Amino acid sequence: MMRESQYKAFYDRVGLDNGWDFSRMKCETEGAAWDFYGEISRRCRPDDLLLDIGTGGGEALLELADAARLLVGVEQSTGMMQTAAANLAASGKHNVRILQMDARELQFPDGFFNIVSCRHAPFDEYETFRVLADGGVFLTQQVSEGDKRNLVQAFGREQERQPDGTLMNRYLDGLEQAGFRNVRCEQYDADEYYATAEDLVFLLKHAPIIPDFGRDAEDFVILDRFVQEYRTDRGIVTNSKRFMIMADK
Repeated sequence: MMRESQYKAFYDRVGLDNGWDFSRMKCETEGAAWDFYGEISRRCRPDDLLLDIGTGGGEALLELADAARLLVGVEQSTGMMQTAAANLAASGKHNVRILQMDARELQFPDGFFNIVSCRHAPFDEYETFRVLADGGVFLTQQVSEGDKRNLVQAFGREQERQPDGTLMNRYLDGLEQAGFRNVRCEQYDADEYYATAEDLVFLLKHAPIIPDFGRDAEDFVILDRFVQEYRTDRGIVTNSKRFMIMADK
């Protein structure tokens, strides 16, 4: 798996190029049990203050702008921040702020936010608990170790991947230790169908699934074999495995 310094360099590069905007990629998902930011929106009240940890280019946060009084996204990557600033300026939304900040040291008062969300990014359980108001809720969606199984097996570059459920169990334990109550979890393992090989290339260049994808010409030979093996009438199939944790304060 990538070291922390490798992840930082990756997200800085991807942030400048794309943020977390995958809208140009043609992909259909079958079997997803929820829409994460739909779950956030459903829980928001008009006067709520929302914090989104690891907000990337702010694309999803800006879609939620009308759901709460104030929405704050925090992001550590400089590349992502540049994309977020451009997205925010273009949106015309005046109740959204996006700040460069380490999630391990959140620079907000105790109990400041009614809702805290975090999608596919690391967070600190104790800092999250601290900035959440009494009666508030924290929701996080994360990528399970069993995600993209056939792609990982085809490339063979994730030999150090932890057993499936490792991250989920660590977060569940950590949230309870931090003081959260009613910590509960849902999971799904859905099928994903990518329309073309080019869509898969976009995914692999903009998500940390295969380390250094594209650096070696052999990668495209492997990908071509993968496409031939997993092409279906609906597209090139892989899996999307996610878990969502909800916890109250």
